[in-house]
Amino acid sequence: MIDLRSDTKTQPTQEMRAAIAAAEVGDEQRREDPTVNRLEAMAAELLGQQEAVFVPTATMANEIALRVLGEPGDEVVAEQNSHIFISELGGPAVFAGLMTRQLACVAGRFTPEQLRETVRPGDNTHTPATKIVSVENTHNASGGRVWTLDEVEAIAVTARELELRLHLDGARVLNAATALGVPAAEIGRQFDTVTLCLSKGLGCPLGALVAGSPELMAKARRLKHQFGGAMRQAGIVAAAGLYALDHHVERLAEDHARARRLAESLADAGVPVDIEQVETNCVQIDAAHLGLGRPEALARLVDAGVGLSTTIHPTVMRAVTHLDVTDEDISRASELIPEALLSAVRA
Repeated sequence: MIDLRSDTKTQPTQEMRAAIAAAEVGDEQRREDPTVNRLEAMAAELLGQQEAVFVPTATMANEIALRVLGEPGDEVVAEQNSHIFISELGGPAVFAGLMTRQLACVAGRFTPEQLRETVRPGDNTHTPATKIVSVENTHNASGGRVWTLDEVEAIAVTARELELRLHLDGARVLNAATALGVPAAEIGRQFDTVTLCLSKGLGCPLGALVAGSPELMAKARRLKHQFGGAMRQAGIVAAAGLYALDHHVERLAEDHARARRLAESLADAGVPVDIEQVETNCVQIDAAHLGLGRPEALARLVDAGVGLSTTIHPTVMRAVTHLDVTDEDISRASELIPEALLSAVRA
């Protein structure tokens, strides 16, 4: 099986496993684990922030950030298909008591004008006040689309003018930085809080970070414990993160190149792919344009030996490249996917 379902399907490399086995550990909950401490310091610098907190998952990181930035009854604004809205089981309501304002956008990116039109100042009597704006970069539901630096800076300037706090859901922000050819800190420093996932393109078995100012991260550490994320000898998994930041960041460009190659091959074969939407490591295919239901299309692909996954869009499937996908896999998938899907159309 050529597994293109997600970059979360990666397996730790042998070198990463060796780093895990050799990790120096301590009591992470008491901040006595030297490997966790090194990872947090490295990640904070990478993301353009002063401090970072290591947590088990990116969902926990996002929810901690939202709780740090807002109070129950406040509003958070984000694109309607943002991960915090569609993939965290109502976490903003459950953990932070936040109201949500959802923006309909192209490619997951909204404009300063949209933000100005949406924000409500509140009146301390009836109407809740908008307090947080969240940006997802890259935007998963849109196919790994990238916010440019100019777009990020424009939203940041507008948010400051409106006295909003800024959160970056940067689960794949290193993919965004790679696509833009800039340090991730150039993106991250625009925000009050930033999250980074280690178990996607970076290939770690688990782990994420939330970063921000020392004052915000002091609150984040308390919430981490309250949310059940405090750990003990967590250096065993933090070691994977250190290895990934040292060895798996630059290679993200290979994932992007393979996704682009796959998209171009599929489009040439007649599979409905919009090449211009392929900016990082995701390729979306709309089964409706083939006259197929998505379950049937996915089943045909599995029978052919290729794993794709669903998306929030009812007829759209996605292929995601990652460090376990080789050039040979892309060549083979470029043949198998059209055979599986187009044979149904011809029939």
